[in-house]
Amino acid sequence: MKHIVWIASGAAAVLVAAGAITYAVADGDDSATTVPAADSADAGFARDMAVHHQQAVEMSYIVRDRTDNEEVRRLAYDIAQTQANQRGMMIGWLDMWELPKVSSDAPMTWMGMGDMASGKDGSLMPGMATNTDLEKLGKLSGKEAEIFYLQLMTDHHKGGIHMAQGCVSKCTVGVEKKLAQGMVNGQESEIQLMTGMLKDRGATPR
Repeated sequence: MKHIVWIASGAAAVLVAAGAITYAVADGDDSATTVPAADSADAGFARDMAVHHQQAVEMSYIVRDRTDNEEVRRLAYDIAQTQANQRGMMIGWLDMWELPKVSSDAPMTWMGMGDMASGKDGSLMPGMATNTDLEKLGKLSGKEAEIFYLQLMTDHHKGGIHMAQGCVSKCTVGVEKKLAQGMVNGQESEIQLMTGMLKDRGATPR
């Protein structure tokens, strides 16, 4: 069943990416037809946030296998679907711009913060979980898994919001700036939700 969900998610991401690009052109956004430079904020954000989002998807599928709680499973599914779709849009833009999906520059160099995250143990950008965190999440179950996931995802969202705000300030492609602002709004709302869910479980954000 998990494989079916992943396939469906991938297909949806492609459709959303195509739709977003079409919308940008149809909406008269001239910036969408201008190819940004490989070292631009537009390209840097698309590359970095695609990586950031992929980890959120991974964590969400891990916790869905570690708890039967419908509230957490529903949140995890929503986050996985939303971020997989957004990731598809960003990868789609890089393809359309014919720009590389990886860079030799450190993550967040486009924000002037290439030295902000150590990259140690897999935490490539602020808010990202370490490989040790992911391994731990995969071993927990029930309430413990729920709490740790909510804590990890709260940190993850905070880092993602910081990056999205950077794109809102620095990106030049209108449709990408709109997507980034949507990320800020959506993830701020989810942080409030997750803080309440942690409180219900006698825990707090880390």
